[in-house]
Amino acid sequence: MLKQKAKLVSFFQFLVEIALLTGAFYLAFVFRDVYWSKDYPRLLPFERYLWLVSMIVPLWSILLYYFGLYESQRTQSFWKEMGRLAKVSLWGTLLIMVVLFAFKAGEISRLFIAIFGAVSFCLLVLERLVLRNVAHSGRRSGFNYRSIIIVGTGRRARQLAQVIQGNKHWGLKLIGFVSDQSEIKIEKLMGFPVLGSVSDLAEMLPRYVIDELIFTVSRKRLEELEDLFLLCEEQGVRTRVAINFFPHMIAKVHLDDLQGIPLLTFTTTPNDEVLLLAKRFFDVFVSLSLLMFLSPLLIAILLLIKVTSPGPIFFRQIRVGLNGRRFTLYKFRSMLKNAEDLKSGVEHLNEMASPAFKIKDDPRATRIGRVLRRTSFDEIPQLYNVLRGDMSIVGPRPPLPLEVDKYERWQRRRLSMKPGLTCIWQINGRNKIKDFKKWMEMDLHYIDNWSLKLDLKIFVKTIIVVLAGRGAS
Repeated sequence: MLKQKAKLVSFFQFLVEIALLTGAFYLAFVFRDVYWSKDYPRLLPFERYLWLVSMIVPLWSILLYYFGLYESQRTQSFWKEMGRLAKVSLWGTLLIMVVLFAFKAGEISRLFIAIFGAVSFCLLVLERLVLRNVAHSGRRSGFNYRSIIIVGTGRRARQLAQVIQGNKHWGLKLIGFVSDQSEIKIEKLMGFPVLGSVSDLAEMLPRYVIDELIFTVSRKRLEELEDLFLLCEEQGVRTRVAINFFPHMIAKVHLDDLQGIPLLTFTTTPNDEVLLLAKRFFDVFVSLSLLMFLSPLLIAILLLIKVTSPGPIFFRQIRVGLNGRRFTLYKFRSMLKNAEDLKSGVEHLNEMASPAFKIKDDPRATRIGRVLRRTSFDEIPQLYNVLRGDMSIVGPRPPLPLEVDKYERWQRRRLSMKPGLTCIWQINGRNKIKDFKKWMEMDLHYIDNWSLKLDLKIFVKTIIVVLAGRGAS
């Protein structure tokens, strides 16, 4: 309920930690250059190290997010939070060392990097400790609470009260209930007083300190309480409505505003624009980096395809993307140039349940094509699709139009998120999973539980799967 405030606090915490990481970088330089100068050579001028900041700060920020340190820590012990910070510093330091080794940056002191890892850990632990103490002190002093009254005494009202009581770190203080049925007399509910009925609210509002009224009544009853909403509006009391009109829906609900017209929106896909923008930045960064890093390999594959078999280098195919949009997908050609014409002759070899079409050892594949398919190198050109915005790094695999035409109604929901190079299906056996329904369920599970942390996990696991060559056809 206080998600917007939580996001604001997390954003300011993120800015503070960027400043702390930058400060840790400078302190590490001073410690190494001053206190270890007798045993080790002096470092290069500080300006020669500044380029590392542009690498270290984003890396540490990603790791902090990956290990869940921008989620609420109020229900976690300080030692558990400190353990996560230790993982961030350890992994960050190791990754920086690997990068320096890969690029043969011998002029950069490894001791300096180790000192930075230790100093950044200490500063982040200190910052998190101060934040916890300030938060706990504020709550003990009675600050940052919102006083809540629940209108309604039914199952939904009791369920909401349990949620509030079970999450006191949200800063919500339940004063009591108000019955929406005047003829039903209840004095207490779940240990909280029933302060009266809805007919008493006009007298009740001046009597109590009330920040919010939450209505947990039926749709029909809600229409009869219009005057109460106007009363709360006149007195500046915030009102909320617990939406339970569609109890079997899996869609998430949020309120939009269209030129002053409130719209209640139901969506099964992520709608946080900030996180989706971060996902797009991740896509562009990863695809550009991989294309640059793999450019020698791309040239070698290009030449091998051209030399070993007649036909084009790239295979182009129409696929279905976000919400049914069609786009051209690019792959390195791994089959004979007339492979599509020969498809009818190998359909009986299909190993996937309809409507997908997959053959582990496709007889139409060329010699170099079999290697490309086994290593998944044939899919590298799809990084261009990612840069164009047709695809994402992580997301359900883009289907063929003919496959989509055969989808059951519930399976079309997998098109509600941008398709990707990899998803849960790829890291859990890929072509070893023959059950098409199971494949669809995996994609829907990804959509329903999407987060940047999940994308990072899938991306890392995909690299492991590709290097191991598991499940490729």
